[in-house]
Amino acid sequence: MPTDAFMKSNILQWSDWSTSEPVVSQQQQKPLDKSSKTGNVTLRWNTTGITIAGIMNQHGTDSNLLDWPISLAIDSSNALYIGDHLNHRVQKFLSGISNGTTVAGQSSGAQNRTPESLNFPVGVIVDSSGNLYVADSGNSRVQLWASGASSGSTVAGNGTAGTSANQLNVTYGIARDPSSNTLYVADYGNHRIMAYTSNASSGSLVAGGNGIGLNKTQLYNPSTIYFDSPSNSLIIANRYGHNIVRWTLGDSQWTLIAGSTNGTQGSSSTLLNSPFGMTLDPMGNVYVADTSNHRIQLFMAGQLTGLTIAGSAGARGNDSNQFWAPYAVALDSQLNLYVADRNNNRVQKFLRY
Repeated sequence: MPTDAFMKSNILQWSDWSTSEPVVSQQQQKPLDKSSKTGNVTLRWNTTGITIAGIMNQHGTDSNLLDWPISLAIDSSNALYIGDHLNHRVQKFLSGISNGTTVAGQSSGAQNRTPESLNFPVGVIVDSSGNLYVADSGNSRVQLWASGASSGSTVAGNGTAGTSANQLNVTYGIARDPSSNTLYVADYGNHRIMAYTSNASSGSLVAGGNGIGLNKTQLYNPSTIYFDSPSNSLIIANRYGHNIVRWTLGDSQWTLIAGSTNGTQGSSSTLLNSPFGMTLDPMGNVYVADTSNHRIQLFMAGQLTGLTIAGSAGARGNDSNQFWAPYAVALDSQLNLYVADRNNNRVQKFLRY
């Protein structure tokens, strides 16, 4: 991934046209996938979304329905995994198929703390072998579901909420370093990030843990995390700090990526309001689900001013160009944009072109 300085100097065009989609043209140093080439890449999306999972204003446990989709993951074949929060399950949707398959939890929506069940799942990640990691928030643990398995095994937390090294308190975001097999967990209720090495029964503190607050040594309900390998850092959606921050592993404080440093919330291009989800593209740009502003913001690497690429600040709704509390954002191999539109019980896809 290019450095922030490189990305600042290689933005070729950044336009916000009132009559069409926002456009960014940017140089890339590596291909998006095996079929693409390096060179200039245009970051532009249709602002009208396509519903690819769920049915707007309907909720239930049928295979074509969702109930508060809250997290997204995409595997190497572009299959979509959805944390179906109030159905206590994870659903897998193949491209072009409107019915999902339950790959973790119970298809009936039953909640429990047994190995076969989940309790308000939040974060979901899938590895290169198809193994699924699920932040089982209501059970304060992280479950690993091997590909094709009918039950999960606990890889972080002990199932009871607490503050000790072997406990978590409402698990939200998760990220993984595949080179070391280290799992990072956003310990939402403890305002900290914990790291778990393979087969460890206890975690180690790597970010936050200094109580709830807004200073740079603290976190305030961290919701989503992303491990950035080139910088050996965690990108954190610091929900009620109303910002996105970078915490380099080994450091004692964060640096700002987007939003405010003092907890100010807002709807301007430099502010956020309770951002829950975010992700990065191969060029280091940050995409933010600006939840309470009902929009998706793009922050080019090194830039503190965001560009709205989907939705509209303050204009919640259920039209195809609107959201009602977007909670998660994901990108496929061609940088098509996926958004978990929680209160509309749907996942929207925005085509890049």
